[in-house]
Amino acid sequence: MSPLLRPFCLMLTALAPVVGGLPVAWAAPAPAPAVSFDRAPFGATDDGHAVEQFTLRNAHGVTVRFMTYGATITAIETPDRHGDMRDVVLGFPTLSGYTHDSARGGLFFGAIIGRYANRLARGTFSLHGHTYHVAITAPPNALHGGKKGFDKQVWTFEGEQTDAHGASVTLGLISPDGDQGFPGTLHVHVTYRLDDANTLGVHYTATTDRPTVLNLTNHSYFNLAGEGSGSIENHILRINADTFTPTDATSIPLGPIASVAGTPMDFRTAHRIGDHLRDNDPQIMYARGYDQNWIINTPAGTTPRLAAQISDPASGRMMEVWTTQPGLQVYTSNSLDGAYAGVSGRAYRQTDAVAFEAEHFPDSPNHPDFPTTELRPGQTFDHTTLFHFGISATKAP
Repeated sequence: MSPLLRPFCLMLTALAPVVGGLPVAWAAPAPAPAVSFDRAPFGATDDGHAVEQFTLRNAHGVTVRFMTYGATITAIETPDRHGDMRDVVLGFPTLSGYTHDSARGGLFFGAIIGRYANRLARGTFSLHGHTYHVAITAPPNALHGGKKGFDKQVWTFEGEQTDAHGASVTLGLISPDGDQGFPGTLHVHVTYRLDDANTLGVHYTATTDRPTVLNLTNHSYFNLAGEGSGSIENHILRINADTFTPTDATSIPLGPIASVAGTPMDFRTAHRIGDHLRDNDPQIMYARGYDQNWIINTPAGTTPRLAAQISDPASGRMMEVWTTQPGLQVYTSNSLDGAYAGVSGRAYRQTDAVAFEAEHFPDSPNHPDFPTTELRPGQTFDHTTLFHFGISATKAP
């Protein structure tokens, strides 16, 4: 696990002074926490399940809000080069925006995706001689875990922890055997941690009582100019990947891994997202923008490594994505069509944000040469993704 996500406690001790020959206990004033924690109601689902929202805020003003419905990130506020704070993720002002608009449109705003993030070809996979079926939600394939994936579940608050450098909240979910067609009872935990260095950590763990497949990610839509500010085409992006997995017209990998060289997928050198967004390339045309899986350089392991860097020259805001996952699905919000308005009251449209879904590869259970997504009894799924926020030295021309 990354040191950024390893909670620790400070122990303060003091000798009791002696007054009139008798010991008198005293305590030094407790230092202000590096990150504050708040918990409040956030409405209820249509079937009566209460939902809570949590807020983590550090001394620099960086603020992260998330809720138990879908373990969803609802806001991330960061300063620009002048210190002005803006929310940099798309979202809705009330719970109904997530339970109705986002769910109806298949948008997954800020949610934890499972059991299987991304696509399964025709909703079918085989495991140890058994064939399993998941509902088709992106015809002709299954997308993001079926009709009622982890994004549509109310998670359980499992506790919070504060230390000298940050604070964290852990949410949990039990997915029963057969849930959405997946085998095995799964116990899932996600910990959101904000530290005093402006890093948001997302740490996933899970165990199962039967062999199953698992692919977890967070589906936040980022716009570093601010939620509702318009297109991210002028954002500068670098992806630490030499290769990617080309897909067919239904976003299922064709099989062979390909070099990014000479394609619109080549972000090894930072450049505008919009530079090749309208190229006459089959991969761009299929997805109506970027919606591909990049294979992060250097093998996946227990320590997060840099996957991507993005900056907004106009505001100066910058974000780095670090992860232990093998792949990074980058998605330029191609399905946003103006049908839904967010916190700002402005309609969300295509290219108004970009998602960085650190995860395993699409349709991995049907591609034996891809990194395995199988989880067996006695094993623990354990992955971490970090979003680090800062200010870029590059200014808009």
